[in-house]
Amino acid sequence: MATTAPASANSNKQLIDMLRRSRLFRDYESVFTKATGLPLALRPLDYWQLEHQGKKQENLFCALLAERPATLAACLQAHQDMIDHTGLIPHTVTCPFGLTETAVPVRLGTEIIGYLRIGQVLRHMLAKSDTTKVSRELERRGVRFTAEIRKAWEKNPLIPPDRYNAIVRLLTFFAEQLSALTNQIVLEQQNAEPPLVQKAREYIDKHKMEPLSLAAVAKAAGASVFHFCKVFRKSTGLKFTDYVARVRLEDARTQLLNPNRRISEVAYDVGFQSLTQFNRMFKRVFGQSPTEFREHIASGKGRPKAA
Repeated sequence: MATTAPASANSNKQLIDMLRRSRLFRDYESVFTKATGLPLALRPLDYWQLEHQGKKQENLFCALLAERPATLAACLQAHQDMIDHTGLIPHTVTCPFGLTETAVPVRLGTEIIGYLRIGQVLRHMLAKSDTTKVSRELERRGVRFTAEIRKAWEKNPLIPPDRYNAIVRLLTFFAEQLSALTNQIVLEQQNAEPPLVQKAREYIDKHKMEPLSLAAVAKAAGASVFHFCKVFRKSTGLKFTDYVARVRLEDARTQLLNPNRRISEVAYDVGFQSLTQFNRMFKRVFGQSPTEFREHIASGKGRPKAA
């Protein structure tokens, strides 16, 4: 497998999007779901919503919990704990409501850029004690164990441990194929992109929290300002200032997931000199203000897409 340079968070998300659109992933996802009855998700590192939300085989019990902020928070925390403890090998956890999930890493070289996600299943036959535990967990979070939730709970898919472990093993093989495809994509991109654009991207990523002038970046790329602007815009599709703003905004969007950070702190930390400019650019790129973005996340609807 070819070794490539580490990718930025933004380029990681772009790579995962390309993998999701690839024929390899779409064909495998279709066959996997038909064979196992389970949804398969491929997500970047900082994905911040339920993994299988809206998918064809979404778990009904989990979907009902996602409608309630208290139980949604517990589900998201279980997901985050799994990611935090997933290294170069798959990691499996059981959520507070007794359902098993697994993350299988996908790599670019030696760097993890995303995960294949499966689960929301039981690994043993339901017992009365299991139902009692779920009822208590719901009550502890102020949620009634309604007839609708109970019915969905009792219909949770059951996959015995041996079969579940075999499924995870198969996904590990598939993750290796995706990792190989990722390296191929990156090498093709590097060969297609002019060296001065590669140098500029690296310089911008390294200095994005500092004041960045067009002249300084052009000099770092080894080109005149006029030639740099022409080549950079043709290669990236963006003007220099817009590209820098988007890089900073991607960092800001990740930092805004922390409710303890003030919006003004985030704006200045990522390199904006004006809160007004930050708010205006954020809304232009993501279609909503930073405050609206946070409200969107708190509602459990996940992240908006960039414009």
